[in-house]
Amino acid sequence: MGYNASNISVLEGLDPVRKRPGMYVGSTTVKGLNHLIYEIMDNSVDEHLAGYCNNITVILGKDGSATVEDDGRGIPVDLHEKGYPAERIIMTTLHAGGKFDNSNYKTSGGLHGVGSSVVNALSEKMIVQVMRDGCVYQDEYSKGKPVLKLKKGELLPIVDKTEKTGTKITFYPDGSIFDTTKFKADALRERIKETAYLNPELTVSFINERDGKEMEIFHEPEGISGFVDSLLLQENEEKRLTKTVSIAGEKDGISVKVSFCFSQRFGDNIVSFCNNINTMEGGTHVNGFKSGFAKVINQYAHELGNIKDKNVNFTGNDTRSGMTAVISISHPSPRFEGQTKTKLDNTEVQSVVVSVLNAKLQYCFDRDLDTLKTIISRAEMSARLRKEEERIRTNLSDKKFAFEGNGKLARQELNDPSKCEIFIVEGKSAGGTAKTGRDRTFQAILPIRGKILNVEKQSVDKVLANEEIKAIVNALGCGFSQGYGNDFNINNLKYDKIIIAADADVDGGHISTLLLTLFYRFMPELIYAGKLYRAMPPLYRVKPKKGKAEYIYDDKALNEYRAKHGNNFDVQRYKGLGEMDSEQLWETTMDPKTRKLKQICMQDVLDANRLTSVLMGEEVAPRREYIISNADKATLDV
Repeated sequence: MGYNASNISVLEGLDPVRKRPGMYVGSTTVKGLNHLIYEIMDNSVDEHLAGYCNNITVILGKDGSATVEDDGRGIPVDLHEKGYPAERIIMTTLHAGGKFDNSNYKTSGGLHGVGSSVVNALSEKMIVQVMRDGCVYQDEYSKGKPVLKLKKGELLPIVDKTEKTGTKITFYPDGSIFDTTKFKADALRERIKETAYLNPELTVSFINERDGKEMEIFHEPEGISGFVDSLLLQENEEKRLTKTVSIAGEKDGISVKVSFCFSQRFGDNIVSFCNNINTMEGGTHVNGFKSGFAKVINQYAHELGNIKDKNVNFTGNDTRSGMTAVISISHPSPRFEGQTKTKLDNTEVQSVVVSVLNAKLQYCFDRDLDTLKTIISRAEMSARLRKEEERIRTNLSDKKFAFEGNGKLARQELNDPSKCEIFIVEGKSAGGTAKTGRDRTFQAILPIRGKILNVEKQSVDKVLANEEIKAIVNALGCGFSQGYGNDFNINNLKYDKIIIAADADVDGGHISTLLLTLFYRFMPELIYAGKLYRAMPPLYRVKPKKGKAEYIYDDKALNEYRAKHGNNFDVQRYKGLGEMDSEQLWETTMDPKTRKLKQICMQDVLDANRLTSVLMGEEVAPRREYIISNADKATLDV
């Protein structure tokens, strides 16, 4: 078959976005859907950072739309040198915007110049209203294409008069692009709340008309110190050990703000941002914070005599034991890994953060010895526990904890991790069926006994002493990433997919939640890397009097099947995976050609942190309040 110039496709305008949406918004799941709103919000926040916007309103409409309105300057509507209004150039051209130099925006979250145009491309319909110069200008698009045809040199139509300034964008996501067009309101609310904390002079209103909620107004004048307090409140305010410390500084045009406090939690909880973008995977600013903080604490520990040997230091994890922190930096030219901006990549940021911390922390601690002594005391305790943990870790070696000898792990034949997967299966019966039904060439089976330890309520030493958790850690081969030692290395992971295979009932859901809590708290890198999955086994097998049997995955689907077929069929309910024979388990849950898997994603790290603390933590009252307020969304197994 010939291969020449005629085989080369050139995608014009916004066609590349519709062809490969995941490249621009991360995915076509609800995560990518919500990202559309965030892109428009970021533009409004940039107007605030530039000094021209004080109020933003976000609306989820009953008709499935999303609206973002601000009181900034309004998108320019005068003619661009290309002969068309600047607004239209911005909305229909990738990499077109006012953020490629510092003349309009000193710092910005939307530096790629693709946000608005990408949202336009992925919307069934978009309406843009610009308020400026006493007029309301309006433009409309469908799947990225202008509805209103303008001649070269022609301005946008004026639809009203106004004394306001700003931009209002309403869009309807394209159902042919996304898996769902229903925005996730809880994640959006948390993002709005973050934005308010990061911008203490900004007010953001959230109106969820879709779910009939009353308007919420977010204004957080305390800034990121209030953010830290709210995070600690979600965990347990009564366990607080220090007041919240806030520092700020600037160097080489990079602004650094940090707030932190210490409590009786294990490990740390660090939330980071660059130009208001939640860098969920951290980056150079977080690395700088960790190294800079450890340097200062060790310096004081030597000066105060807590560490006698000049060649001995606390580890970084020791110094952050019990820390809750928020890091926010502003950078004129940030580099993120990908358009979805989850990790900061600027190498110069690390030294800037270290420099700011070195100067500002010493100033704070010289005037607050009580806080300093509490932090050092926590570090000392952490060091003791770390040494105990190192002793426990010796039990994790293959020589002392061999799986083949105790019948736990059924290994696969291949040794290439990129081609292998492991199923974590609850129960001896299900484990036996899975071992029989698997493809032993590339699939490993790790049975666990019942519900594993709830790590949210335990210290690290107790977590590592748990036999089931030791089995999981040793099977995966990449270590732990939290606690008092840190030997996690994702390059040592023995499997490309880690699949939680629990029963399709309430108990199975609880077991899955416990396992997800383990991975989230101690091996979050596996979630970031997209390695963690949950198997979706069917709940029913239905067999009509005439015709082929089918598998049904939930009660809603069963009711729909019953409405279509009446009661003229037999139903088999699978209480557990062990009730399937090996062929059924292979066909429904293990065969890559026919199974259903759900990839575990970090939809919103703050939301995940909040829910994990509320649902799996020690405090009963927050859990009761959450259950009562969300009772209408509960699924009961009778």
